[in-house]
Amino acid sequence: RERGPAMAAACYPSSRFHRVHGANVRLDASRTQATRVESFANGLCFSQEPLAPGQIFLVEIEEKELGWCGHLRVGLMAHDPSSLDVVPEYSLPDLVNRGDSWVFAVTRNHNRITPDTAAEQASGRVQGFLSDPYLLIERVRIPRDKLVGRSRPGRYSHILDDLYKSNVLPATARRSRIGVLYTLQPDGTADMHMVINGEDMGPSARGLPASRPLYAVVDVFASTKSVRLIQVEYGFPSLQTLCRLIIQKHIVHRLAIDGLSLPPLLKNFCKYE
Repeated sequence: RERGPAMAAACYPSSRFHRVHGANVRLDASRTQATRVESFANGLCFSQEPLAPGQIFLVEIEEKELGWCGHLRVGLMAHDPSSLDVVPEYSLPDLVNRGDSWVFAVTRNHNRITPDTAAEQASGRVQGFLSDPYLLIERVRIPRDKLVGRSRPGRYSHILDDLYKSNVLPATARRSRIGVLYTLQPDGTADMHMVINGEDMGPSARGLPASRPLYAVVDVFASTKSVRLIQVEYGFPSLQTLCRLIIQKHIVHRLAIDGLSLPPLLKNFCKYE
């Protein structure tokens, strides 16, 4: 029987950064947050495991640093990070020049392979956060909830959250969420896609070797100082997530959550996730 769009419902392991990383990177104990502790370079990080088709490696910009020119860079590479004799200082051009690596700087409008692909991607683009709970990229369906950046709780957080949902804030703003994934093609290759705050930017690179393990690349470069990994739920959302969505739907802004009769852990989950 012919199947509809893929649900990406496989049980993927929790995303982690690889123990191999740039000289200026410090990982937290869980290896889910990467911070560049000095300079503007040597901030390369990689996924712990190669990605599966349709699996998104998603990060949120936690901290910025003024005075540098340039932003976060993301992509894929067909090398096991453990095989690198030396982690390059830069993803662009150093890592890419080694071959079998595809990395792009995060910008608002970029990297769509050809102009005519805009029509192909139109159905998968954001038409409003609640219009479709899933982002559709070819045959891959990804829950949109975790893909969109959210502000810190505050008096105007509901306004800022709407700006993230409509993706009108700069892609490199704090709390923006940027992800990378690949989709399989009929000819046996793969297309790489970047997702910014729930919006598919279209195929950034084509012809990737899908038969080889593809690791995510995150370059904590220049004005981007720290990023944290966001775990994406595939398939049906958890009861915890459903509770959060209902609670958030019925409040004006997230400061009001403090006044609810809820356990502290659930309050924090509703305010910050």
